[in-house]
Amino acid sequence: MALYLGLDVGTSGLKAIAIDADRGGVAASATRDYPLSTPRPGFAEQDPEDFVAAAMDALAEIARALGPRVAEVCALGLTGQMHSAVLLDAADEPIRPAILWCDTRTTAECEAIRARLGDAGLARTVGNRALEGFTLPKLLWVRAHEPEIFARARRVLMPKDLVGLRLTGVCATDVSDAAGTLAFDPGARRFSAEVLEAFELPASLFPPAAESVEPLGTILPEVARATGLPTSTLVVRGAADNAAGAVGLGVVRAGRAMASIGTSGVVLAHTDAHVVEPAMRLHSFCHAVPGKHYLMGVMLAAGGALRWYRDVLCDGERLAAELSRTDPYQIVTDAASTSRPGAGGVLFLPYLMGERTPHADAQARGAFVGMTARTTKADLSRAVLEGITFGLCDSLDLIRTLCGDGAVREIRLTGGGARSPFWRKLMADVFGVRVAITTSTEGPAFGAAILAAVGAGAYPTVEDACDALVHVTQVVAPDPVLSARYRDIHVMYRALYGELRDRFHALAALD
Repeated sequence: MALYLGLDVGTSGLKAIAIDADRGGVAASATRDYPLSTPRPGFAEQDPEDFVAAAMDALAEIARALGPRVAEVCALGLTGQMHSAVLLDAADEPIRPAILWCDTRTTAECEAIRARLGDAGLARTVGNRALEGFTLPKLLWVRAHEPEIFARARRVLMPKDLVGLRLTGVCATDVSDAAGTLAFDPGARRFSAEVLEAFELPASLFPPAAESVEPLGTILPEVARATGLPTSTLVVRGAADNAAGAVGLGVVRAGRAMASIGTSGVVLAHTDAHVVEPAMRLHSFCHAVPGKHYLMGVMLAAGGALRWYRDVLCDGERLAAELSRTDPYQIVTDAASTSRPGAGGVLFLPYLMGERTPHADAQARGAFVGMTARTTKADLSRAVLEGITFGLCDSLDLIRTLCGDGAVREIRLTGGGARSPFWRKLMADVFGVRVAITTSTEGPAFGAAILAAVGAGAYPTVEDACDALVHVTQVVAPDPVLSARYRDIHVMYRALYGELRDRFHALAALD
């Protein structure tokens, strides 16, 4: 029985899994943590060698856990944090810490990119706004502030691609990660000569990009000795974490979308064609499915807003959870379910960390609006959950406006919100489409393992692999009456940002 590995080079740590090709079950897993450095406000960096060491350790643990079955390992797929820049010298050695996706030092560089290319130019060439998280602004920052380091730079890789280089000796990337550099044309699936020329960057700085299922090669002999994996283990390029996560949920056909609720919130919809939202409030990237694409909206505080509510306003719930040995989130959602839809007339804006989609406003602020003397704690709890869900629906509505109502017929859930029956039903009613839970609980690592199976020839296509390995276990249909009510409430929610924007900015100036 063949085994396929998925390796996820995340921000807080690395995860590796092994799956059975015929059933999709997890045969072994391992995790490794590594630190994040914040040397100055707004900076976020990691040691690239930590990615490699964690990968080697985790793979060795997987091999030990598999025992004799390690001989059945056929291929390994890669995934990891998007946008983060690893700069290498001519010997392919890191020359500075990786600058992460969540680093915000590059505001001036983003403004320079917008000034040079304009919104129309960005839409035409790369299909995305110039935001601090992307890779191109990081390169321009290093060139301006660390010229001696930039002069030594010969390549820029994503974290997963550095691991791929160390495993195989091959320097390359995939189109989904390349699309997050802001130097790649997702429609043409190649790096943009216009962007590179505009900023005087050599094309050789970026690695060759190919589809996510394309192999890099087999692992090096020294890697096989260090990890215990077979020397025949094939390494497949894999995909950026959001694309791999979508594959792991089976979001690989038109009509399917993913809603992920972690600290942030993501709505990602598969599209067969490259589509750019005119105002670029949605990200437009290459999918891990060859020739396909996806649109994605991101809210900065989804689960993070719920965690804030729990930590700041739910002392009683946390104490009750400790005494009863239950999850405090369960107590919060149970209370929310006793409040009627609309939370007693209370709306919650979840902009506790600013917002990206649809507002792209770092100065946006959170707010409870509509409280009266009759407002209960249950109302506040429900308002928080409804507000987060409305925020996700803002991205969903942009996708519908751009691609038509039929663009999303099913939303597959992952993350914290997927565990709550109440929240699943709330999302179905607010989104107005069925939501589904799948067997996949391993996140992007599972998607990377699926891509490995396709790259090794176990399945002819990503779609076929997902049909075999990803199974829906529950579907929640929307209530038409409640969906209509929530559409009306969502209109009021959406209007609040415009009405409060100037106040938010004035309050931000007081910090």
